[in-house]
Amino acid sequence: MYLVWTGAFLVALKLLQVGPFAELSWWWVFAPLGVALLWFEGLEKLFGFDRRQVEHTEWEKNRERRVAEQFGDPKAKGARRRA
Repeated sequence: MYLVWTGAFLVALKLLQVGPFAELSWWWVFAPLGVALLWFEGLEKLFGFDRRQVEHTEWEKNRERRVAEQFGDPKAKGARRRA
């Protein structure tokens, strides 16, 4: 996330033409954003760092199923009816 913030900050400084950033090449300005894209779309999945997000999604589905079963939601699989 630090790379995204750094990239956004560099883009803002380049557009506002602040100090030495005004003469900086756009390649250097967009480099942190490119590295962040590679990280979030490639390396994170390759090394399994996104596992926490997958586990959280599974936990959410289980929670929704338990709540639906407890309160008798007819759309839930195996939902119990409360008398």
